[in-house]
Amino acid sequence: MKSENLMFRMLLLATFLISFSACQSDDPEDENEGELITDVTLKFTEVNATGTAIGTPFEVVATDPDGLELGANPTIGTITLSAGKRYLLEIDLFNRIENEDITEEILEDADDHQFFFLGSAFVGTPILSYTYADEDQNGRPVGLRGYVQVVPTPTTNNAQFRIVLRHDLNKAFAGLDNPHFENFVQAGGETDMDITFPLVLN
Repeated sequence: MKSENLMFRMLLLATFLISFSACQSDDPEDENEGELITDVTLKFTEVNATGTAIGTPFEVVATDPDGLELGANPTIGTITLSAGKRYLLEIDLFNRIENEDITEEILEDADDHQFFFLGSAFVGTPILSYTYADEDQNGRPVGLRGYVQVVPTPTTNNAQFRIVLRHDLNKAFAGLDNPHFENFVQAGGETDMDITFPLVLN
């Protein structure tokens, strides 16, 4: 009788442990994963001083089917701009693996995302400058849309056009309103994308 009672208790305990483990594994984890981006399209449109389009838009694309932060062999186009010109830059991001429009996700969570424009094109002895033309609901910059100004007399015709996308950063951090802020990691958050395009000036 005691043996049967012990067996019943052990069976009851095993059933409880299995059920408890199953419940734990089914609970969603509260993780804020970075965006997986397979395609980046930069759309440039020459504009005048008032922002009116005066040129034909052109696109420069970077792509990797495994994700630009994960893949080993991305295909990255070359940006060709003209000295002294001003361009509207619009950025489009896509995840082909999940068929997701990452641009829309960034717009929905704009207060958690910000682009920075770095590399030798923008820092050191810059030949370009960038001005944000969009903002989140708190009035802080995002960077999906902005203006690129090329200096009239560049010191070089070749440079690196680096774009960094961060999420979950403290957008109230001092200096973060500067699109060329090299110490962006001090504001916390994580990198969704860090890609460098070669730049050539005509």
